[in-house]
Amino acid sequence: MTKDETFFEQKMDRREFLKKAGIGGAGLALGLSGASAFFATKTDEAEKISDGDEKIRFYGKHQAGITTAMQKNIYFVVLDLHTTDKDKIIQLFKDWTDYSAKLVEGELVKKDGSNALLPPTDTGETVGLNPHRLTLTFGVSADFLKKMGLESKRPKLFRDLPPFPKEQLQDKYTGGDIAIQACADDEQVAFHAIRNLIRKGRNSITMKWSQSGFAAIGNRLETPRNLFGFKDGTANVTKESDFDQVVWTDSKDWMKDGSYMAVRRIQMHLETWDRTNLQEQENTFGRYKDSGAPFGKKNEFDEVDLSLLPVDSHVRLAKEVDKPIYRRSYSYSDGIDETTGQFDSGLLFISYQKDPDSFVKVQTNLGADDKMNEYITHIGSGLFACFAGVEKGGYLGQDLFE
Repeated sequence: MTKDETFFEQKMDRREFLKKAGIGGAGLALGLSGASAFFATKTDEAEKISDGDEKIRFYGKHQAGITTAMQKNIYFVVLDLHTTDKDKIIQLFKDWTDYSAKLVEGELVKKDGSNALLPPTDTGETVGLNPHRLTLTFGVSADFLKKMGLESKRPKLFRDLPPFPKEQLQDKYTGGDIAIQACADDEQVAFHAIRNLIRKGRNSITMKWSQSGFAAIGNRLETPRNLFGFKDGTANVTKESDFDQVVWTDSKDWMKDGSYMAVRRIQMHLETWDRTNLQEQENTFGRYKDSGAPFGKKNEFDEVDLSLLPVDSHVRLAKEVDKPIYRRSYSYSDGIDETTGQFDSGLLFISYQKDPDSFVKVQTNLGADDKMNEYITHIGSGLFACFAGVEKGGYLGQDLFE
């Protein structure tokens, strides 16, 4: 069992814990955080996670960064192939495996030689820093399989996301061949990792788009709030047995023990939201803003009674589908939108699920009826197959390429 798995198995059910502790909280709301990162009894392992000193392994049954306790920062990048030479791409994934194993340990990707007239191998901006719980998670798209002549290996579950109502996707934030998610409790550590991976692969890949983000992780016993001011991230499962049911694939192919990553770049219209009265804000979510409790209840983790929620509320429409997904999303703020003069802010929504259809069904049910659509616009989208973990001596995606 990995340390990630042990951490979650050591914890009592977080809902029961918070009920007993009398801590309030909130709901599903945009899926902003992955609440398993925030709720734990104060074991030594939990203290290490809270302090950013938890030891993260790159090698293991599953890729880290999926059910790993959530970090404060993300740097996410989507890449396009610059070559379809299979040998070159295999070597790239081998190089990335070697680099990643060192990066999560806080090591240089490679020590420099004695010739000072050559550029340093590692860019060096994390020298003196610990790895701050860095995780690196890799996935490939269906287009990647087509371009690489691997279409025959595409799992039946793995198909492009369908169009959804109200979305206004922009080409620059949509599609792509490879996704890399770097998460850490220090933003410079996350960026450094992506920077060095890209640098190593510059002859084989080009960058399509990237996004940095943050999560309001302070006291990990409390649910963080999203940019709309609502507590967020209640619905995630926390036990390894539940991860098997929700997150990890059990297919008899190269995706066994991997997971499917759905990505949405969601613009949040903060100025419109800020002019909306409190009652209407709460009606939009179906939860009370202060406590996070569902309508008609007192505590965050009280069972949701759908009949008490507005028919167009976000929580009701999401929950009535009964298709659990595992959310691991981050807020972003990219300055000012030059067209509108307003904040260019929103949510980098990331969810993991063993079957992409779970995400599709939830998003379809939200559809045109979700009252949240008055305050958000989906402008980016992608679906990526994240490999299983890597055993020592192997490399990322090995079962796919062989």
